[in-house]
Amino acid sequence: MNKPVNWLGQELTLEIEKVAHGGIFVARHEGRVLFVSHTLPGETVKARVFEDKGGSFARAETSEVLVASPHRVKHFWKAAREGGAGGAEFGHIDLDYQRELKADVLQEALSRMAGIDLRPEVELAPGDDVAGGLGYRTRVQLHVDEFGNVGPYRERSHLVVETRDLPLAVEDIRELGLHLKNYSGVSKIEIAASNTGQLQYSVDKKIKGDERLIERAAGRTFRISGGGFWQVHRKAPDLLAAAVTGAIAKVGFDKAADNFDLYGGVGLFSGAIAARFGDDVKITSVEAFKQATDDAVLNLADLRNVKAICAPTERFLDERVSSFKKAGSPASSATIVLDPPRSGAGAKVVGQLIDLAPKHIVYVACDPVALARDLKLLLAGGYELASLRAFDLFPHTHHVEAVASLVRK
Repeated sequence: MNKPVNWLGQELTLEIEKVAHGGIFVARHEGRVLFVSHTLPGETVKARVFEDKGGSFARAETSEVLVASPHRVKHFWKAAREGGAGGAEFGHIDLDYQRELKADVLQEALSRMAGIDLRPEVELAPGDDVAGGLGYRTRVQLHVDEFGNVGPYRERSHLVVETRDLPLAVEDIRELGLHLKNYSGVSKIEIAASNTGQLQYSVDKKIKGDERLIERAAGRTFRISGGGFWQVHRKAPDLLAAAVTGAIAKVGFDKAADNFDLYGGVGLFSGAIAARFGDDVKITSVEAFKQATDDAVLNLADLRNVKAICAPTERFLDERVSSFKKAGSPASSATIVLDPPRSGAGAKVVGQLIDLAPKHIVYVACDPVALARDLKLLLAGGYELASLRAFDLFPHTHHVEAVASLVRK
């Protein structure tokens, strides 16, 4: 077999076929696949190859659009349009079609990796249609170059792109104006705004502004310490909490069972479940990050049957599986909610869940491929997919959030 021609640095004329996971698009040239940035299905483009390691695929960046898609729009952010700033890789696509592309990615991942024939509608967060998908980010990370200029990184690099605007950020962050100042000698700035009007920012991990943020969501109040995790989109906590509790309500909830909230963070889903089903619910929230667990202890302190413990999920489940097997317990009536990191729960955690055999698993996912991989294992382990909802909580990026409800057969 002949070795593939190396196209590194070449500009090729390509016809774009479809979207791929990761916000890139697929084209084919001389029998090889190219993953192309900043284009759209149906377009004909010139693209310059920036990575070619001689395998079955290469990567290219659009340099000129020869035949444009009807869904192409002028990118809303000058820093991305002219400076290549990252964080808005779908900004050249109209908002409705962005959601269609995200549905394409979900559909393909579910089919290819889990054998599930399903195309979920990707739901828009309230208000995003009016705002054009702008002004939603309550958490922003910026970097600083050697001259003190502040901005996001350029795509695929550690070069800082100076910007006069942060159009995806909520108004409070934009008005704070840290991106307009000079921060010579600093490397990173993180800014967070709460829905109760507080602002907190860290300059190389030194907290400034409000020491703790207070958020109102799902009918409860949550404290988040400096640097603690909270959903990025201003509407995400309420939307996801409603999706989780709605899925639980459809299946039925045993308040006295050994219910878990895994990767529980500061207690959002535990608190939401208590708000919906009563403050006598029994839940154990499990979180590996001590600061978040400390926040969860405070946030859930009024719920007498809810515990927040600090432990890696795998270790916690190991102990529970061991106790479960020693007791010879039958399959339980419990509900387990899990919101793992982008990499997913993984085979070990999924295997532990199957061993515990809860009646109901609600899986909150921020990566469609990781979700599909884990769903395949759960389906093989005796569960069926009762429902799956998807949400566009990161407009103008390729990211999509999903909530899957699985019931033991």
